[in-house]
Amino acid sequence: MNKILAQVNQKLKIDFNKANIFELPKISKVVVNVGIGSKAKTDGEYLKKVSQSLAEITGQKPAERLARKAISGFKVRQGESVGLQVTLRGKRMIDFIYKLVQIVLPRTRDFRGLSQKGFDNNGNYTFGFSEQNIFGEMTDQKTEVIHGMSISLVTTAENPQAGEKLLAAWGFPFEKKLNSKNTSQKTP
Repeated sequence: MNKILAQVNQKLKIDFNKANIFELPKISKVVVNVGIGSKAKTDGEYLKKVSQSLAEITGQKPAERLARKAISGFKVRQGESVGLQVTLRGKRMIDFIYKLVQIVLPRTRDFRGLSQKGFDNNGNYTFGFSEQNIFGEMTDQKTEVIHGMSISLVTTAENPQAGEKLLAAWGFPFEKKLNSKNTSQKTP
């Protein structure tokens, strides 16, 4: 863990031209969300199965999220379960990020990099998967239900550019930017 942090901090010192590591941006937490929708109403075991798979992927028991208010358009009542959430910090966060960058993203089919549109104005980054089977812990025998998930990386970066440099130092593969000169077609 300390070796990984030391390598990341060394890269960031060069990118940000800072000598003090406390001035560098860092990832403060990783939040993994799964929305369960209306399937939990019809199948009583669905919430338990999704909770088990999320716990296996993250190494931490997920917390159930309840609806704050009733929304008739979505057929949701106040107090109903609408999702599961895991917040990772410290060693578990670093292990999860390492697994995500080194194992999960490279084995994603037709993966061309993460979109840069996932950054907010504060440098936090959010992306998602449509299936949990991409994680090595989930085998076909263990997967009883298929669900998607959203992963949010909360950073101390001040803007999207700083957040992108931070995540690039961690090894996150982003899409290649195309030059407008190379993409325009020349007419004879």
